[in-house]
Amino acid sequence: MSFGLNRVELIGRLGADVVVNHLPSGGRVANLSIATDESYINRQAGGERVDKTEWHRVVTFQDGLIDMLERHAKKGRLVHAEGKLQTRRWRKDGEDSDRFSTEIMVVPGHKVQFLDKPKGANGNGAQAGAETAQAPANGESMPAGGAPAQSLDTEEIPF
Repeated sequence: MSFGLNRVELIGRLGADVVVNHLPSGGRVANLSIATDESYINRQAGGERVDKTEWHRVVTFQDGLIDMLERHAKKGRLVHAEGKLQTRRWRKDGEDSDRFSTEIMVVPGHKVQFLDKPKGANGNGAQAGAETAQAPANGESMPAGGAPAQSLDTEEIPF
């Protein structure tokens, strides 16, 4: 008997607006690019602070989640994403070697949640809380909604 756990959680900023593509089967796929940052002190370089950004590809095929992402997933938004790791392998025409891409798949039971207010939100009810959508276990779309989140200043984001 074998078992395992394949679960990923990220909190980062969107590097671009969501990209939604239509599949030949008639379905849709949404692609997000999320940046996570960390910094450390490099003691070998005289105590210099080093900032490091890691980029992550997030993908979903869930219709209700894609609808929410089309409305709200804009560059610079602070987002929490849950999913599982999946590696795709393909070969381009005319090439002898395979290419690989590891992505975070948001599948039924996982979610994407916005942790900030969208630009232009004000105090009179326009998007006052965090926006959440789950990929439901039964494949049906769920309405977005969630608990209020703390607003963060996005003016210092390099992208």
